[in-house]
Amino acid sequence: MKRLYWLTLLTVVIVACNLSSSKQKSADDSLQYYPPTPEAISKDEFRKYYRDLVAHFDTLLPKGEFNGGILIAKSGAVIYEKYQGKADLRRSDTMSSQTAMHIASTSKTFTAIAVLRLVQEGKLYLTDTISQFFPGFPYSGITVQMLLCHRSGLPNYLYFMSNEKWDKGPDGKWNRKYARNEDVLKMLISKKPDATGKPNGRFNYCNTNYVLLALIIEKISGKSYPEYMQQKWFGPLKMNNSFVFTLKDTLTATPSFTTTGTWWNLDFLDATYGDKNIFSTPQDLLKWDQALYTDQLLRPTLLDSAFAPCSFEKPSIHNYGLGWRLQLLPNGKKVIYHFGKWHGNNAAFARLTDEKVTIIILGNKFTRRIYSAAQLAYDIFGDYQQQKVPESDEIDSLKTTLLAPKEQQKKNKKSGK
Repeated sequence: MKRLYWLTLLTVVIVACNLSSSKQKSADDSLQYYPPTPEAISKDEFRKYYRDLVAHFDTLLPKGEFNGGILIAKSGAVIYEKYQGKADLRRSDTMSSQTAMHIASTSKTFTAIAVLRLVQEGKLYLTDTISQFFPGFPYSGITVQMLLCHRSGLPNYLYFMSNEKWDKGPDGKWNRKYARNEDVLKMLISKKPDATGKPNGRFNYCNTNYVLLALIIEKISGKSYPEYMQQKWFGPLKMNNSFVFTLKDTLTATPSFTTTGTWWNLDFLDATYGDKNIFSTPQDLLKWDQALYTDQLLRPTLLDSAFAPCSFEKPSIHNYGLGWRLQLLPNGKKVIYHFGKWHGNNAAFARLTDEKVTIIILGNKFTRRIYSAAQLAYDIFGDYQQQKVPESDEIDSLKTTLLAPKEQQKKNKKSGK
């Protein structure tokens, strides 16, 4: 009888331990993801959209001007896909569906969803203050949510890092010392550059917010941001050509070029991530888009909060959620999107959720027409009133590096600088 008692007790203990271990594993395990099946569209519908898209992009992004990839899908089914030009204009290679390009600020959508996933896992709260993660952080009252929706009031590191001139040699040229996320944090703490506003006072698009969010992800996960994104997101979503750029990728990552085709060299801000530095392809970004239509990444209420406007100081159809730009039109139409630019890279990523349409354009030869081509394409699928398209409101590039180094030097020489 005693033997039976102890055997039963041992069995209960083993089962309890296994359950406990299983719970812990489920909280920390990689995303288990199963992609949705694309919905079929009729031949007539496909042909109509295809003809309209061919005419649209042949006109707005003609050969010679546009260098990159375009993918348009409806309900997950690709209805238009085109790759044009060369991956490296200095060589004879060809742009293909596997050519990963820098997606600039579209990277913020990944950082934001990764942060919300940590919230869902109970490892983080939107109301957590930044000083909880970084002792000595001199800006009080700023929360994780304020970083996500650009309401922190923090200064933009793209400007204050440059103003400090720690990155330049005596001749005024960029040296090979690269700023990293940790350097941005150290300078915020040591130099205390002036804030642009009060915490939660107003919307102010600021790349510093997402550099800090990447550091928070690293602190909570115990992994580097590039490693975490690969293991937790790109791998499970089968985004096989996507990665976070680090300096070890310098010789292999797809380069970018100016409008005239001049190679755009790296500068001292090319080692920071979270706000930028994800490389991807149109096909991989479609996988990202489709995953956002499921509840496998985030529970619906949390995902909906990412696509809800956060700023109401000024009446406008333009707003920002948690990592996503929004267009909220008077007729009830809504566009969830994020564009970006960095050096010669342009990215346009838009989701028309009413029609389940995805518009993706990536280019590595600078042209602003990528943004207008994406926005004007909305009206092919619905009444999005995009007759007049404003210039892209992305501000990822330093004013001093909007030209490639050689072109900038020529400009300075002419102006007597």
